[in-house]
Amino acid sequence: MRLTFASYNIHKGVGLDRRRDPDRILGILREIDADVIALQEADRRFGTREAVLSRQAILEHSPWRPIAPNGAMTGRGGGARPASIGWHGNVLLVRREIAVDAVGAVPLPTLEPRGAICADLRVGQARLRVVGMHLDLSGLRRRHQLQAICDHVERCAGAAPTVLMGDMNEWSAARGAFRGLEEGWRLLAPGRSFPARRPVAQLDRIVVSGEWQVEDLGVHHSALSAVGSDHLPVWARLALRPA
Repeated sequence: MRLTFASYNIHKGVGLDRRRDPDRILGILREIDADVIALQEADRRFGTREAVLSRQAILEHSPWRPIAPNGAMTGRGGGARPASIGWHGNVLLVRREIAVDAVGAVPLPTLEPRGAICADLRVGQARLRVVGMHLDLSGLRRRHQLQAICDHVERCAGAAPTVLMGDMNEWSAARGAFRGLEEGWRLLAPGRSFPARRPVAQLDRIVVSGEWQVEDLGVHHSALSAVGSDHLPVWARLALRPA
């Protein structure tokens, strides 16, 4: 089984031209054409914090569907709201033919609203787990948050090949949050993704469990992605190792 995973901080849909353009974001996602996508900053900042990309637009103009944490639409804890399609601005999109067994919100230790989404998926007979996240600007809190996510994955029912991805706000692979990654996790470096105009930092990362073989990975550069957000999308094409 081969799947492409992508992560994109869409900056609330506001591009470098200061225009909020959901259609442009959808166009960028169609260019990437990943099977599973994690979005960050996918809600508006104020008011009802409605989703930048409407559920209807995603269903009508893309091959994906948004999957929300179970019970997320209740707004419990302030992370999800009726007009949102995710949790604290994190959204997971999956191709419609991919089965979704479970979706849950992962509360993170922080002083400001942060969170992650964990989903158990099925492609044919193969099970996999994916987590989309947006970590803190504080190095200490980032480390605690990544540890909380890894602990959550460990507590999930049944082991499964896992992909963690998102805007991890970590400038160094050798220090900070990634130092605490336990054996069995592999940190991928698709490339520099921030700031979009002249990328110097690899803030957007993908972490995989040992069952995955990396076939290709990179940063998505295009005319649209150059102005669509302050981040560039990152992606990885992965295959499950033979059992």
